[in-house]
Amino acid sequence: MIRSARSPQRASRTTRNAALGLAATALALTALPATALPAQAVAADPLARYHHQRLDWASCVLGPDDATGKELEQAGAQCADVSVPLDYVSPDGRTITVAISRIRATDTAHRVGPLLLNGGGPGGQTLGDPPWVRQAMKDVGARYDVVGVDPRFVGRSTPLDCHWPTGSAFRGAGVDRAGFDRVAEFSADLAERCRRHAGDVLPYATTRNTARDLDVIRAALGERRISYLGYSYGSYLGEVYTTMFPARIDRVVLDGVIAPDRYGPRLLRGTEKANRHALRDWAAWTAVRDATYGLGRTRAAVLAAVDRVQTAAARTPLRIGAHRVDEHSVPLVVFNGLSQDNDTAYGDFAQGMRDLLRATGGHRVDPSPWLAEVLGFMLTGADSPYGSVQMAIVCGDIEAPRDPEVYWRDVQHARVRDALFGPVTNNLNPCAFWEAPRERPTTVRDDLPALLVNATGDPRTTYEGAIAVRRAWPSSRLVTLRGADQHAVYGVHGVPCVDTTVNAYLATGRLPASDITCG
Repeated sequence: MIRSARSPQRASRTTRNAALGLAATALALTALPATALPAQAVAADPLARYHHQRLDWASCVLGPDDATGKELEQAGAQCADVSVPLDYVSPDGRTITVAISRIRATDTAHRVGPLLLNGGGPGGQTLGDPPWVRQAMKDVGARYDVVGVDPRFVGRSTPLDCHWPTGSAFRGAGVDRAGFDRVAEFSADLAERCRRHAGDVLPYATTRNTARDLDVIRAALGERRISYLGYSYGSYLGEVYTTMFPARIDRVVLDGVIAPDRYGPRLLRGTEKANRHALRDWAAWTAVRDATYGLGRTRAAVLAAVDRVQTAAARTPLRIGAHRVDEHSVPLVVFNGLSQDNDTAYGDFAQGMRDLLRATGGHRVDPSPWLAEVLGFMLTGADSPYGSVQMAIVCGDIEAPRDPEVYWRDVQHARVRDALFGPVTNNLNPCAFWEAPRERPTTVRDDLPALLVNATGDPRTTYEGAIAVRRAWPSSRLVTLRGADQHAVYGVHGVPCVDTTVNAYLATGRLPASDITCG
């Protein structure tokens, strides 16, 4: 939900956030290429012209500065636009495009079929992911067409942009009622901007419509069934797709698993404990390296430094480069530092906290590259399309409480347990000011023989969610990465036990005989 600087979408530099390099100033509503179909085919299938459309495959490179396109081309990928209805209730109306990429199978004698990818978000690009996923699959990758998809309104697909001054709607509630009221006003303004700039398409930015798009892609590829790999929010999309189109699915891997009953505008509630655990582990790592980062020689001292930053920011916003970092922003910086369990990510976060600690003296501090990126995402409109689509989908899927007092009470209760994370995870967001969804939430199917992957310390999609889905789907299997505060594991964290298990399932279609725990 809160994008990390190293989310699954960022496993390689090909998959940068949706806004970079794309001028998404207006929605491009397109006309579907003409396809001659028999009248009886159209009568039997109202989506026939979409299912039977011809895809024009071409180079993925958009220009000399298109790093994503170049990496796709080097990996042998091609790209195409798939036309889908804006509104599936009126398929003869306006259309939009969904951009896809594909690395075709080379072992055609043992070809399984297409593997469709979703790297999470919602709002994250996945079109650039096939090269690194194909690499993670090792030899079995040659048996699949690996297909990246920028979901509707994301990246190279028809865009949606509410022209926000931020890439994320999430904020901490602050230390008092005045701070909470400021965030409520901020959230209401973001919702109003979406109504003003994208109101005609907001009702159609939903997970159910994204799942319908995946099935149009399946048909346009000429396939009876697809396999699917989804990370984080992509796990929920996989749950919805397999529920809506149960006969169209082959092999399913969900990594960073969201329990369906936890999904919605308040998905972060309940993650405080996992985030606090991840913060403590990072603090212990940082304390050993006090000579480098200067945040303290013990875990307690490092955690106290984080608290000092938050206290100082509540008193006077910290001057970091061109930004002013206040009590609402500091907790989000911490969130962004806590999704990847490795030395590089820990070091980046430690440098960022060192910058913030130096700024508590009242001086302007030039940020380290990681902190500059995080603050640019949060405090400028450069990534407005990402945040716009994320909230459009979450708010369009499930209705949020409308009364701000509900959130205020929850924030106050949560603050007692965790003063840093509680006011973030229980705070309101633009969904409190959104129009009601047009469809009911999906009641996810009772069972599915899927392979689930989760780390025990995942601070985004907590391990409890994976356990809940495993219990709800008795024919599934769960691969647990023990002792890691890691969000997204397969192909990202470099654990042979996990990667080998996933690849064996993709190769054979057979799940392990029992759940597997990896160290």
